[in-house]
Amino acid sequence: MPYPTDRERDRPWVIRTYAGHSSATASNALYRRNLAKGQTGLSVAFDLPTQTGYDPDDELARGEVGKVGVPVAHLGDMRALFDGIPLADANTSMTINAPAMWLLALYVAVADEQGADRARLAGTTQNDIVKEYLSRGTYVFPPAPSMRLITDMIAWSYTNVPRWNPINICSYHLQEAGATPEQELAYALSTAVAVLDSVRDSGQVPPEEFGIVVGRISFFVNAGLRFVEEMCKMRAFARLWDEITRERYGVTDAKARRLRYGVQVNSLGLTEAQPENNVQRIVLEMLAVTMSRDARARAVQLPAWNEALGLPRPWDQQWALRMQQVLAYETDLLEYEDLFAGSHVVEAKVAELVAGARAEIDRVQELGGAVAAVESGYMKGQLVRSLAARRRRMEAGDDVVVGLNRFTTTEPSPLQDGVRAIETIDPAVEADAVAAVRAWRAGRDPAAVEAALDELRAAAKTDANLMEASVVCAKAGVTTGEWTGALREVFGEFRAPTGVGAAVLSGAETATEIAAVRERVRATGEQLGERLRMLVGKPGLDGHSNGAEQVAVRARDVGFEVVYQGIRLTPAQIVAAAVQEGVHVVGLSVLSGSHLEVVPAVVEGLRAAGVDDVPVVVGGIIPPDDEAVLRERGVAAVFTPKDYRMTDMMDEIVTLVRAAQGLDAARRAG
Repeated sequence: MPYPTDRERDRPWVIRTYAGHSSATASNALYRRNLAKGQTGLSVAFDLPTQTGYDPDDELARGEVGKVGVPVAHLGDMRALFDGIPLADANTSMTINAPAMWLLALYVAVADEQGADRARLAGTTQNDIVKEYLSRGTYVFPPAPSMRLITDMIAWSYTNVPRWNPINICSYHLQEAGATPEQELAYALSTAVAVLDSVRDSGQVPPEEFGIVVGRISFFVNAGLRFVEEMCKMRAFARLWDEITRERYGVTDAKARRLRYGVQVNSLGLTEAQPENNVQRIVLEMLAVTMSRDARARAVQLPAWNEALGLPRPWDQQWALRMQQVLAYETDLLEYEDLFAGSHVVEAKVAELVAGARAEIDRVQELGGAVAAVESGYMKGQLVRSLAARRRRMEAGDDVVVGLNRFTTTEPSPLQDGVRAIETIDPAVEADAVAAVRAWRAGRDPAAVEAALDELRAAAKTDANLMEASVVCAKAGVTTGEWTGALREVFGEFRAPTGVGAAVLSGAETATEIAAVRERVRATGEQLGERLRMLVGKPGLDGHSNGAEQVAVRARDVGFEVVYQGIRLTPAQIVAAAVQEGVHVVGLSVLSGSHLEVVPAVVEGLRAAGVDDVPVVVGGIIPPDDEAVLRERGVAAVFTPKDYRMTDMMDEIVTLVRAAQGLDAARRAG
């Protein structure tokens, strides 16, 4: 039955899938297939070297090229990525942060080649560096120059690409890093305040036009399974944003004050155990951000059911796309005014969230704002504490995860029976990318490249807007690594606080299980004549540090001395730290798919250094076949998301240390 003709139907949100892998050419084919299936916007996933400003042939890019996204090293890659896709008619979201200016410059350069009117370019660059310091780790530069890049992009975009959203304030990863709804609201809005204050204070935007800038600020949020609370969170978000833009910035245009946001529903909450349950999780999370018309997302992208297992296949992404289309086109959801207007239950929850978020915003402002709260470690410490509390609730069974900590009896899944349930990346992809970037460098005009880079360096030493210099670099053939490298020379690099030291011991340390493991750690250290030490390492470019941080916190809780230096380390650096600190076990965390390259490199490095009695364990999203390979290459144990009981993990690690040190054998011999 058709919807009533006398009722105005809301337009569907922009329907996206987050996609990209292997190469620009392969990703272009994927985009064109998805658009043919009814997807209405593109969402580009870049690989970790691109996200952190390295070319495919850099040492740190080893094992990472094309794994979690598409490598884009220069104008030729961007050209290939959008071949046959008219950019004047596209709506493109790019998940890129530290080098966001560079990727936008490449995009604009391709649009210029296509003859597209820049004023018609529509899309979003994520460009939220604060949340990178807090949760995702793809930062490059220190906070001050990072904020300058963001400010310059916003100031340039509002006149040159007026339909473009130059920043997407991103609370998505804050939730995955442990944020409560109040913290998610507070830290995202504090970031928005820091960004808008920076743009205002830069003097690049006339005061009478500042409302235009505010109207182009967008947000990217997470939606978890507590979908009533999540829906209320978005209503609270809209209320607080309207308040901030009206009172702090004097924006009188209600349309410019409207919260504009897109969504990816929770990926890290998907389970490896009984992964078919992820389908209903994704649908329920989607409802949280679509049911309330007054706070409905304007763009949605959904993960696939098997993302806890590895990279989704095209069919898996199609399934996620069809979920959106069924809701948007088959149901009557879009026919009604807001379903929750006037609900006293909803209003009470929204008021509670608004009050809690306001209080936390005030705390951040008292510290000097979002950037100062990053540099002091305050916000990171709060997130690590919140995530530790969430994990303890899950381990205790207070927070139920169906198929993982309750209702674990299951039939074999036909979705995985006899098939490889994830996409795999051909190892030749990296070699091809390395050869291609070297060929690109050999085929360009070196004088034009050096002149463009000199112009960029010179501009970076002044207060000039860096966007035009970046577009010149893009058109001259500069590579991603060269653009970032030039700015590294001027701005330097940064290592964000880990937050591990701020995580306080909790009631969990009195639990029987923790006490028993702590006693084993103490007794083992006593037998060895020194306290047990564990190095927790993040090799490669994977910046998702939540798991590593929680392992470090739990290891400390059970009595280990923990060495954790943060993210983005080479295998050689991890080996050097392990030798220097005299650790008894090395724990590596890898979520990017580079485990077969970077983990054996650490094992081999330790053995080459003469360290034969230090077991190496690894945790991450690791398929069973790869687990077997890692064990063959010397890894002592592999932990995946189904191994959620961290105290049991610590107990197993103590057993491995005792075996490596010959303690149990010595006891048996005695």
